[in-house]
Amino acid sequence: MKDKKRLTSVAPMLDWTDRHCRYFHRLISRHTWLYTEMVTTGALLYGDVARHLDFSGEEHPVALQLGGSEPADLAQCARLGEKWGYDEINLNCGCPSERVQKGAFGACLMKESTLVANCVKAMKDAVSIDVTVKHRIGIDDIATYSFVRDFIGEIAGAGCQTFIVHARNAMLKGLSPKENREIPPLRYDVVYRLKKDFPDLEILINGGVETADQVEEHLKHVDGVMIGRAAYHYPWRMAEFDNRFYGDDSPARTPADVVNAMIPYIEKQLSLYGEKGLKMHGITRHMLGMMTGLPGARRFRQILSDPARLASGSPAVVLLEALSAVRF
Repeated sequence: MKDKKRLTSVAPMLDWTDRHCRYFHRLISRHTWLYTEMVTTGALLYGDVARHLDFSGEEHPVALQLGGSEPADLAQCARLGEKWGYDEINLNCGCPSERVQKGAFGACLMKESTLVANCVKAMKDAVSIDVTVKHRIGIDDIATYSFVRDFIGEIAGAGCQTFIVHARNAMLKGLSPKENREIPPLRYDVVYRLKKDFPDLEILINGGVETADQVEEHLKHVDGVMIGRAAYHYPWRMAEFDNRFYGDDSPARTPADVVNAMIPYIEKQLSLYGEKGLKMHGITRHMLGMMTGLPGARRFRQILSDPARLASGSPAVVLLEALSAVRF
């Protein structure tokens, strides 16, 4: 496994950070930690485990994010994650959507720190890999520092050593998930203070981070930085992470290298899963923001999302045509 330090990571994002997205991101950065979309315990205990957990070995280091609130169920799913080869199990205590609340998990769990501690202990007892928690700094109108401090303190007592803190409150009523990422104010100082109060814990910050310069500034105060939508919309910004934050002096891949590496990957995935409904767009959609800012980027996006071209079934033809539209 690569460097265990989570200096940079890509947030779990529903419908976005699937296995194809993670493979693509790994081609851009060798060391940035990658996270699955949230997978509910029910989906693993009663659904198609392979469909949810299969991933490519090249994705390491990669973490499985679980959604749930029953300690025994989470322990069983954590075992599955370890068996499948994941490097970390992450518990979602930060998602504010009403759909997640109905399942009694996500951000609403911050009101039940003892339950979360029990969940963490059950998972820690079940696996040998890291068990981590992703959460907010508060919920609804609870904005006191003591609330999040005590939450972390109790969970740490159950054995959790790594906390990924989204530096906004989660509003459980009245705001959509999108609004919850934008309207509650960012309070980075709260996360910085948590690191000061818990110096022996690994504290990662999340929320509103878009550039490598911002990552560098946050790393003066915390142990790692998780990037969300910027990593998806502007993935090439991660190309400098390995050298800048991990001291990796090996030659960085060029955009052409990455596009060419995606061709055999897409061919293999279509041969394995095409009969199950996988289409080329299911993979190329994650690449649309790759050339943003370069001449020809718009044409690149058009080609990779053109139904007629994608229906041709030839990844090499489509990707090389898209690449030829870009001027470097």
